[in-house]
Amino acid sequence: MITAKPQAISGVSALEDNLVMRVYPSVAATGLGRLLGQALDSIPLRINGVRLSNLLFALPLAPVALGIYAMQKIAGETYSLTTRAVRVWQMRLAAPRMLRADVSLASIARIDIERLPGQAFYHAGDLVLRGSDGGELARLAGVPRPDVFRRNIIEARDARVQTESSLANIQARQPA
Repeated sequence: MITAKPQAISGVSALEDNLVMRVYPSVAATGLGRLLGQALDSIPLRINGVRLSNLLFALPLAPVALGIYAMQKIAGETYSLTTRAVRVWQMRLAAPRMLRADVSLASIARIDIERLPGQAFYHAGDLVLRGSDGGELARLAGVPRPDVFRRNIIEARDARVQTESSLANIQARQPA
């Protein structure tokens, strides 16, 4: 069970799974959104500091981007970082969110940031969670400011590993 109550120090609760951070993917998580990002970044010429492609294409493409945004809120994904795991939730129209992926923090060895074409416009990227064997555990598509979420996952993972190590030491000292 995830509780949303704030903690004094994130990651110190050894018995409960507490929500640390929730991230909603940007429009850059979708292929069409990335295509819009490529179009809006296509002409580097600037007029008064604004790209010419933004001036030409922003207004005509706005309804498409708004439609993608609305569909993501209705049937997209959301990523949550808890004190124990990174979870990918699949949104459903009239039903509660359903878990699509659950990656234990202790199993994450490395987190790579991959920026696909068109994601730079949105300042977004894909976070690829990798295990100790280098295999992909999960891919979080279109994360806005992926470096910030990556850093939070690493800090939560390190806190979790240290907490588990401390609990193991305490248990070892307990008389039988």
